[in-house]
Amino acid sequence: MPFTHSPSQMIPSSFDRRSFLRIGGVGAGLLGGGVLLAACSSGTSGSPAAGGSAAAAKDFGEIAVQLSWIKNVEFAGEYFGVENSYYKDAGFSKVTLLAGGGSTTAEEVVISGKALVGISAPIATVPSVLKGAPLKIIGTTYQKNPFCLMSLEEGTPIRTIADLKGKRLGVQPGSNQVILKGFLKANGLSESDVSIVTTGFDIAPLVSGKYDAHMSYITNEPILADEEGKKPVVLGFADNGLPFVAETFLVLQTTIDSKRDLLKAFLKAEIQGWTAAVKDPAKSADLAANTYGKGANFGKDLDEAEQTKEATAQNGLILTEDVNTNGLFTLTDALVAENIESLAAMGYTITADKLFDLSLLDEVYKENPDLITKFTIPAA
Repeated sequence: MPFTHSPSQMIPSSFDRRSFLRIGGVGAGLLGGGVLLAACSSGTSGSPAAGGSAAAAKDFGEIAVQLSWIKNVEFAGEYFGVENSYYKDAGFSKVTLLAGGGSTTAEEVVISGKALVGISAPIATVPSVLKGAPLKIIGTTYQKNPFCLMSLEEGTPIRTIADLKGKRLGVQPGSNQVILKGFLKANGLSESDVSIVTTGFDIAPLVSGKYDAHMSYITNEPILADEEGKKPVVLGFADNGLPFVAETFLVLQTTIDSKRDLLKAFLKAEIQGWTAAVKDPAKSADLAANTYGKGANFGKDLDEAEQTKEATAQNGLILTEDVNTNGLFTLTDALVAENIESLAAMGYTITADKLFDLSLLDEVYKENPDLITKFTIPAA
């Protein structure tokens, strides 16, 4: 059946993208600024030798990729894809990286045709799919989602699920509360077991004792707290009952059907870019702070030192033993099943075949087994 709905009809109005996908060098008070969707050409290229052969076997022309957030270290692999000519060598004359951070979602942009690929997460994509959007997830950068509850050693440290009962949890409005409620449900708790306090992204209320834990990103707020001289205590969702992935690549089903070779070439370049990125957090931070994300932090520059810490922290979400065995972006059958269960806990019932198509990645690795790299996995 032909797809006739508009992008806005496919995105539930209650879904708050800003409260879900916000990561990187965003400190206190920055989220109120309201960033417009911004495009930035990835025309800069580095040494051709870094990306392989000088001439691409195929000419796929120009494509656009919609990022899930502002241009920070979260997209270091894409920056390396440009700098090391991986996209160029894969056959793309230009890859334009579209900054996120505003009210427009990656799902909307891909459905509208303004970007061929979007970077998002299952919890953001599944509501649209259930409303009929012909979207599929074809791979994931993060094997683990970065959500956590951060408490402070100086306050009321929450180290285990059992510690949650009776505690005050600061949670941002919108989809973060949906995720938190799913986390509670997955661990046999109900909303009545805790007190949910609606808050913003600033950790100041936690520091001042207005609540006991702050819903955070492992790669962001704990770093900010540490820089303020506090001792953060982190209870991660992915390792405690809600193991859905994040920073997923989404495309239209029609793109899979009609541009399979293009998508495989794109994924190969992405694998090469992220292989370089995870090996060099300092360079990742440099590219984010001084080239691609300069001025992108809601009108301010990114802090390179902080971006380096975040790049190091996100490696813990990207690298696993399964990645060392199967390759970057892959999901095992068990991890797919865990994502479906996590989505159910958050109120979304769907089957794996309606949300995931990992066959392209399978083909990429079969055709390029040398892309599988044995990384040093960060200590937990």
